[in-house]
Amino acid sequence: MAATELGKALRRWRDRVSPQAAGLPVGGHRRASGLRREELALLAGISVDYVTRLEQGRAANPSGQVVEALSRALRLSGDERTYLYGLAELVPPGPDVVPQFITPSVQRLLDRLVDTPVAVSDAAMTLLLANPMYSALMGDFSGLRGFERNGVWRNFLGRPTRVRHTPEEQRAFHAGLVAELRATSARYPADRQLRRMIGELRVQSAEFAELWDAGVVGRLDASHKTIEHPQVGLVTLDCDLLRVEENDLHILVYSAEPGTEAAEKLELISVLGTQSLVDRI
Repeated sequence: MAATELGKALRRWRDRVSPQAAGLPVGGHRRASGLRREELALLAGISVDYVTRLEQGRAANPSGQVVEALSRALRLSGDERTYLYGLAELVPPGPDVVPQFITPSVQRLLDRLVDTPVAVSDAAMTLLLANPMYSALMGDFSGLRGFERNGVWRNFLGRPTRVRHTPEEQRAFHAGLVAELRATSARYPADRQLRRMIGELRVQSAEFAELWDAGVVGRLDASHKTIEHPQVGLVTLDCDLLRVEENDLHILVYSAEPGTEAAEKLELISVLGTQSLVDRI
């Protein structure tokens, strides 16, 4: 039955991904070189119990969001991702939906930036993947679900953030978010989830509604960000937004000039973040 095949596939793919390749610390005695269930759950943002039930065939119908998260955590190729959707009795999102597939080539790029805070979002600014350094700098996003993972949603609805803006910077940033989101919605007019999120934002945020109705279309710019880290205090970093046009992905990269106070703070954050990740696993 499909559930049994789904469980076998998940275990097989989990066994082939090393914790080092996934950016996780290696510690303690390991019976296998692949990921533990706890590690897969952490990477995919789902519970260990749910991973266990999927592998044992006791949960047969994961949602598309879960399948997409598992395919990213397991570093599946395009064909493997399609196969996983089929085992879950789902159809992969079509070209009229904002793409969320991180290709192996993009994943390899991220693997080389282990000492750099990096996050990948889709064109609607929904967070897909954050490396451990990004989580150490900006906070743990693994517990966020649904629209909470979207940067526009979090910013306009006042969700906690470590980024500090002046009032002028915040106005410009919010305008850029709306301009980028409007451009994305024009490329994917059939994406129902995107339309629903925009509708709810217009109802819940008067500022968003005003900016949206102004009709501005454009691209979000990134230059510098000041982050208030709970242990090292304020740190101002270069912030570069790289775009993977073919897959319509955004790669956000934070960096500091070598030898500066910001670079020293970033190195300290790396040490603190690694220890925190070990404690969680």
